[in-house]
Amino acid sequence: MTRAEVKENLLVALDTLRSRKVRSGLTILGIVIGVTSVISVAAIIDGLNGYIEGRIRNLGSQALFVLRIPPGYTGLSRLPANIPSLAYATAFAQRINLGEVVDQITFGAQHVERMIVRGVEPDYANAVPLFAVGEGRFVSQFDLDHSRDVIVIGQAIADALFPHVDAIGKMVRLNGRLYQVVGVFVKDPGLFGGFGVDQFAVIPLTNFHKNYPEIREVFLIASVRPDADVSRARDDIIEAMRRRRRVPHNGENDFDVADANFFLDLWNQLTGAMVLLTGVISSIGLLVGGIGVMNIMLISVTERTQEIGIRKAIGARKADIRVQFLLEAVTLSGIGGALGILCGALIAFIIRALVPSIPATLSVLWITLGVMISVGVGLFFGFYPANRAANLDPIVCLRYE
Repeated sequence: MTRAEVKENLLVALDTLRSRKVRSGLTILGIVIGVTSVISVAAIIDGLNGYIEGRIRNLGSQALFVLRIPPGYTGLSRLPANIPSLAYATAFAQRINLGEVVDQITFGAQHVERMIVRGVEPDYANAVPLFAVGEGRFVSQFDLDHSRDVIVIGQAIADALFPHVDAIGKMVRLNGRLYQVVGVFVKDPGLFGGFGVDQFAVIPLTNFHKNYPEIREVFLIASVRPDADVSRARDDIIEAMRRRRRVPHNGENDFDVADANFFLDLWNQLTGAMVLLTGVISSIGLLVGGIGVMNIMLISVTERTQEIGIRKAIGARKADIRVQFLLEAVTLSGIGGALGILCGALIAFIIRALVPSIPATLSVLWITLGVMISVGVGLFFGFYPANRAANLDPIVCLRYE
């Protein structure tokens, strides 16, 4: 079929759709819904993937986390001396607000509740770049050695307690005990507007153990040198921990070691489930839309039976008739796909504008996929009506009323 014939058939298809606006609009509604759901969810997930990866890089792409460390275990910070690939190894512990446990920090009449209180060592800020100090300083070795009552607070806490004055040097009460503010972290609102560095209150680890003796579990963050291999460092940490913990050669580890990819894999599993669920829901819409396309094309074949007979009588081949009706079906579903892409992009834009912590991003890949899906629906569900039209007997068609 020549380009001129394709253009002519396309114009005929558009004219047919214009003459049946309401019926065509209702037919493509299912396709619009299906493509819109795919595009909007894909845009949200793409944006979130980039955001999560950025957060993990800020957390430390070269960081390893030792979890489930038995209570009372010490000597964690000496790991770099035995593992040359490590730049830092620092322990921390934290107090989680659950049930009736609610931490409170006050200054005069101002107070903040439900922050995260974390006990750290001086190298913690080096191992976790996310905890960068914007004003003042971080916990020092002197603070740790002498279990000093000093605190570094998040920007949100500082803004709430000291809206008009400098926070550095002020005395605050953390759960009733006096602490001197020595630093304020760089602003970080957190993930999806939830807990972030802004809601952290950090004190020396020795001070934390003194004031919260009931919390015995500690964690370790090990920062791998930029020129070292993270996987090899992970194996070295496991070997060192097993040796120090005297774990039998055939025994299970009494600790866990995870890297940044562990958290990224968890996120990918979650988003994968979301994509699967969205695919099932959108497939229902596309199926309904596809059935609608087939229905309207079968009606079109019946209404244009005489036209088909005339075209065959003057030399039109089966392939010409088939292509004409397939083009109409693809045009119908393609318009639905285009509207779906526009609606999905609009939803992504609105979400990004209203909720900046969900940076929805529309990629060329998903736009292309949306076009392919809509065209595929038209080809699949339009083939039977097109084939039926192509196989009609021209004599019967000319006698049809």
